[in-house]
Amino acid sequence: MKVLETDASVDRLSEVLEFVNSTLEENGCSMKVQTQVEVAVEELYVNICLYAYRKSPNKKMARLELTIDDNPRGMILSFIDCGSPFDPLLRKDPDIKLSAEDRKIGGLGIYIVKKTMDDVNYRYEDGKNILTIRKNF
Repeated sequence: MKVLETDASVDRLSEVLEFVNSTLEENGCSMKVQTQVEVAVEELYVNICLYAYRKSPNKKMARLELTIDDNPRGMILSFIDCGSPFDPLLRKDPDIKLSAEDRKIGGLGIYIVKKTMDDVNYRYEDGKNILTIRKNF
C-alpha cells in the first residue's frame, strides 16, 4: 500500500494526481482507465477540500491509501478525511436527461465516479470519512 497525507487544499491537486498516476503507470494501467481514475480522483479530492471541513474545526487534511490488487488486476484507492460525516453515495443521482439549465447544481461529479469506477463505497469510522473506489485494469 502507498500512502499520501496532505493538506486538503486544491493547491495540492497536482501532487495528488501525480501520486495516483505514477503508481498506475508503474503497474501497466491503460491510458483509458488512467483517465477515468484521474477524473474520479480530482472530483473526490476537490470535494474534500471544498466541503469536508466547512463545519469542522479539525485541521484540513486528506489521506490517500492506494493498493494494487491482482485478483482481479486493479487499484483500490481510499480517500480519508476527518471532516463532518457525509456519505455522498446517499445523494440522489441527477436527472441527466434534463438540460444543464433545468438540472439542480451538484451531484454530477459523484454520479460520474459511480458510473466509471467498478466499485465505490463509503463508511464513517473512528471520526473519519472513508470513501473507497476500485477500478479494474
